This record gives sequence, C-alpha cells and structure tokens, in this order.
Amino acid sequence: METTIQKKYTYKDFGNDQEVRWCPGCDDYVILRSVQKALPEMGVKKEDVVFISGIGCSSRFPYYMGTYGMHGIHGRAPAIASGVKLANPDLSVWVITGDGDSMAIGGNHFIHVLRRNIDLNIILFNNEIYGLTKGQFSPTSLVGQKTKSSPFGNTQPPFSPGELAIGAQARFFARIGGNAPKEMSDIFVEAEKFKGTSLIEVLQNCVIFNDGCYVKYTDKTVREDKQLFVEHGKPMIFGKDKNKGLVLKGLKLETVTIGENGITEDDILVHDAKEKDPTMHQMLVRLEYPLVTGIIRSFEDVTLEERENALTEQIKAKSDFKVTNDLFFSGETYQVK
Repeated sequence: METTIQKKYTYKDFGNDQEVRWCPGCDDYVILRSVQKALPEMGVKKEDVVFISGIGCSSRFPYYMGTYGMHGIHGRAPAIASGVKLANPDLSVWVITGDGDSMAIGGNHFIHVLRRNIDLNIILFNNEIYGLTKGQFSPTSLVGQKTKSSPFGNTQPPFSPGELAIGAQARFFARIGGNAPKEMSDIFVEAEKFKGTSLIEVLQNCVIFNDGCYVKYTDKTVREDKQLFVEHGKPMIFGKDKNKGLVLKGLKLETVTIGENGITEDDILVHDAKEKDPTMHQMLVRLEYPLVTGIIRSFEDVTLEERENALTEQIKAKSDFKVTNDLFFSGETYQVK
C-alpha cells in the first residue's frame, strides 16, 4: 500500500527570489524571517497560505513570500482577506498592515473584521510614523512628536491598537517587540491555531523616520526590567531578577517587589488570557510600566463562518425548496408550447 509522505517545510520554502527592498536595519526583516520560520511549525500546506496587504512599507510583504498573496489598496486588506477566507475556508489567511494603513484610512475595516471574528490573522507593524511617504505623523504617533507633517510637534492624541482592538471585541490580541524574533514566531504559531480573528501588534522600529521609538522598552539593556511577557496560567512576574510582579489594588494594577512589604509570589496575579471578560486584558494593554507583551487575550468564541453556516442550515431545514427547480415551479406557473 502506497503511503503519502507530507513534506516537512523549512523557512527557505516560504521565501522567494525577490530582492527585499526595506531600509537596512528595519525591523520588517525580523518580522519577515519570523513568519517564514513560524509557517513550517503550523502544519499548513504551502499552497494553502495567503498574505493580503494594504499600502505602506509593511505591505511589500506578500512580494517576499513564496506563497499566494495580494498587494491590495490602502486600508482595505481586511475586506479582501475576508472575501478570500469566506470563499475558501480551508486557506490560512494573513493580513499584513501598518499603523497608518489600519488605524487611519482602514480604521472601519480594521474594527469590523475584529468584531465579526472571521478566522484569519492580522499582523500590525506599528512604527508610529508614515514611513513609505517619508515621515508624516500617523494615528499612533505620540503627542509632541516632531515629524515632516508636524514640525513643531504632533498635537493629536494617539490610538492604542490594543485598546481599540479589545474595544472592537477582538478575541485574540498579542503584542511583541520587533527585536524578539523567537517570541514573535511562537506567537504567530499560536495565532494560526486560534479559531477566529487574531491580531498581533509588532512594535517595529523605523530606522529612518522614527528611530528608537520603542528603545525605552525593547533595548536589550532594559528589556527585562521594562517589559512583562505574559503567559497564560503563569504569574505575571518580570525583571532581571524575576522579583517584580503585578497585583490589583482597587481598580488599578500596581507593580510590586517580591520580598518587600510582605509580598510573596502567591500575591502576584496569574495571567488568564482565556477569560471572556476583557476588563483585565484592557488594563494590561493600557499599562505603561511594565509594558505588557505576549498573548494578552485569547478567548475562543463563535466565528462568523460558524454563525453563517448555522443560519444557512436553519433556513434550509425550514424551507419548502430543496433544489432550484422547486423554486422555479412554485406558485402560479404556465408552460409555453
């Protein structure tokens, strides 16, 4: 009896011969390689993977993948990806977008794809700037940030992608620094396993127009003390000496030191990514010290596809029409001879 051996992919299988045209030192290279390393671990056939992008530096991504893909129009990648997924539910569909592409012109598409909970994945490259068009402020740029379009300082308060996403009923939200390739790949694998819309925000440095935008959190000299990488079911402990953690004091999260003021490890909050109520997840997203990274929310819910299929079956069960001819010959009909 002949057996079919499924090919074991490597990251090289998901690359191609196209010249990668990002600025030297850009975190986009890290994201690209992290995706290529994650895909072989997902158990998905290469021909079943699709990358859809909008407009921006990040949106060059499909050109550099040895998979199917489409470079869409500004902000509309979620709409295109939704059509691809609904037309062929067996595909692994990925949306590649930036903070300008998703938070500005694509804002409505972004929040509604999260609300609908279609089974696809979104990677949001957030560098807090418009890079492709040469350095204008974006919806995530900080107040006071000097850019080509705000030479005296930006006056518009920024969007927080995580807050916006959870407010739009996102069931899966993760955040990771652009210089953490291993953790990034692991999150991409978990996102693919998740049934529903997954959103991964990558804190991506722009070496040309916004260099060092996340250095206070992501630099290797401070990362352990400034970031809390959460894992479901584990105490929310961080720090170079693993002696700091989070407790809930009233309606606020507070950072404490284990061993001080009677604080023990048992007092530290345990992360529950799967909790339906997003209150704690929203608090974690909003926290500035430590900056919370990792999979913050991963609540499995009914997908849009499941709702649509259930409704279709319900209507079919009650319908008098089983085939098209039943409809054509229903009611008053006549025959022309």
